[in-house]
Amino acid sequence: MAPFKLGIDTGGTYTDAVLVDGEQQIVAASKCLTTRHDLTIGIGNALAELPAEALHDVSLVALSTTLSTNSVVEGKGAPVGVLLPGYRQQQVVKSGLLEIFEKDLVITLPGGHDAVGREHEPLDEDLARAAILALMGKVSAFAVSSMFAVRNPAHELRMRELIEELCARPVTCGHELATDLDAPRRALTVALNARMVPIIHELILAVQKILLERAIHAPLMMVKGNGSLINTETALRQPVGTVLSGPAASVVGACALSGASNAIIADMGGTTTDIAVVSGGRPELGTDGVRIGDWRPMVEAVRVISIGLGGDSEVRFNGQAGIEIGPRRVVPLSLLGHLHPEISDVLRQQLAASPSRRNNRFALRLEHNDVLMAACSGEELRAWEMLSDCPIELDSIVNVDRDASRAIARLQRKGMVIYSGFTPSDAAHVLGLSDHWCGESARLAVLIWARQMRHVYGLGRWREGDAETPSRQIFERVSQQICQALIEAGLHQHRKLDESEAGSLTRLLADLVFESSDAPGKVLDSGSLFHLKFAADYPVVAVGAPAGTFFPDSAARLGVELTLPERAEVANAFGAVMGSIVQSAQVTVTQPLHGSFIVHSDREPLQFKDLKTAIETAERIATENVRLMAASAGASSIEVRLSSDANHVHHDLDGELFLETRIIATATGRPDCREISVNSLSG
Repeated sequence: MAPFKLGIDTGGTYTDAVLVDGEQQIVAASKCLTTRHDLTIGIGNALAELPAEALHDVSLVALSTTLSTNSVVEGKGAPVGVLLPGYRQQQVVKSGLLEIFEKDLVITLPGGHDAVGREHEPLDEDLARAAILALMGKVSAFAVSSMFAVRNPAHELRMRELIEELCARPVTCGHELATDLDAPRRALTVALNARMVPIIHELILAVQKILLERAIHAPLMMVKGNGSLINTETALRQPVGTVLSGPAASVVGACALSGASNAIIADMGGTTTDIAVVSGGRPELGTDGVRIGDWRPMVEAVRVISIGLGGDSEVRFNGQAGIEIGPRRVVPLSLLGHLHPEISDVLRQQLAASPSRRNNRFALRLEHNDVLMAACSGEELRAWEMLSDCPIELDSIVNVDRDASRAIARLQRKGMVIYSGFTPSDAAHVLGLSDHWCGESARLAVLIWARQMRHVYGLGRWREGDAETPSRQIFERVSQQICQALIEAGLHQHRKLDESEAGSLTRLLADLVFESSDAPGKVLDSGSLFHLKFAADYPVVAVGAPAGTFFPDSAARLGVELTLPERAEVANAFGAVMGSIVQSAQVTVTQPLHGSFIVHSDREPLQFKDLKTAIETAERIATENVRLMAASAGASSIEVRLSSDANHVHHDLDGELFLETRIIATATGRPDCREISVNSLSG
């Protein structure tokens, strides 16, 4: 029998697993709830539903996840120390770092280089040491980004040495992740990378533990945001590369399952909806078109729009905006009632009592983080222990133990605790579009929410006891937001509009679609002067657990063809095993002065007097680097391809004048299935 490939995808709500045979066909699949407090439970449950005898014949395990994407969208994650030699405060503000991290975790230092790679100011090692010592007990990792480190990484490399001398925290340097000169975005990227280290580390350890228990000794690879594979050691060094792991795997899987070569791929999960455009069977890659929530990190990935809208998105009151869906994920009451049947009785008691802002709110453990636990107060640790047995109703804990309720709120803000709430999944259960969780808990949740909106916030005119009308309105709101995201993806396809222009036009077009017709598919009245036709030659291929519930209405309203492939609910796990290993390295050659050519790579700049020698040196360094990267990522049979991107200007006197060229080396290879990496982190 030919060996199988095992694909695993861990999302915010579900963990999926598939077995794929040598003909690239799914022979078995499973879908189980993700257990964030202990990932091994959900992963183990998913593998337990696959044929045990086939698991002994697995030659490759490939892993994708949306946990890192979700953490960016929701603004959650471990605390990180961000050290910025040579940065000015204005650049720090522009980066958005202060919107993510506490101010005392982001520290500027003397240092940095100029655009040529010359030292602009010496690195102050005494201040650097003091900053590291001050932060090491507060953070789970360090991020270092020095000015113009892509031209000369010396200060970043020295900072790494200092951190490794003083503490055992992982450290990421900006020049390892990005080659462009946008310093604020590079600082954001390296900080997000460091923040994801604990998330990816926890996931990899969980998978390795389950593989070890089941005697699966195949190499373990992970999907990058561009759809390619890397081994787990590389993923831990550069986890930001996996930030769109789940969406990339879903694009690959959706294309393979549907057979579509031109399509809009839409993956809807519990926390996010991720949309990418595929032309000629290939999704477009890039670093400038990647948007994850409100952020644009410098990572090469499938051009995807990832919005905080999923089946588990919170439906809540948001000031003047009124009712808002997402981006925060909560536990649907239908799911909570499914897991804890006694919750329905508590919801009935809430419905019989006076409405409160805390209605529908239960607290559950979400994530254990050693650094965060070490920083918890005594009250927070007591609250954590209280949550070990079952969910806690916030209304009741406020009345009997106010200190504990405040501690739970702090744990929630830290990302260690998650709340329950009314979600689109609950609305779908009430409307009869879903039935996999507890319908009675969903009905009670909608009634409680509707009464809360009316009597606490003054919104809505729903009749008492009417759960269907507010559920229908929320369902339509989700459909409208999906339409907006699809239209925005189309507007961004050719990148003719900037973000603000695309956003305004998206809202206008989506409003026209919804407000000008009562019947889905009828875009404008026959008497109108123009008609809208969206994605005439591009069907929407929708995958993910909630896709079959929410996308038919959205596609009908837009008048587009919808494809829901067989096995669409496990497209991510299937796509994970379809990739190959792809690594790229870039070396830049500049001419700061006429006749002086400088090669900028991951080492000290090299200076040459003729362009030919400089380019040959750049090609050699890029080739050497990318071969090492591919081998380190777990590739065998490595092939390297060189390309260049030259920048010339025409001068009236000097003619064609060389400014710079980028030498890009791309290495491809298949995973080395002889490698056994199951135990690489277990010790």
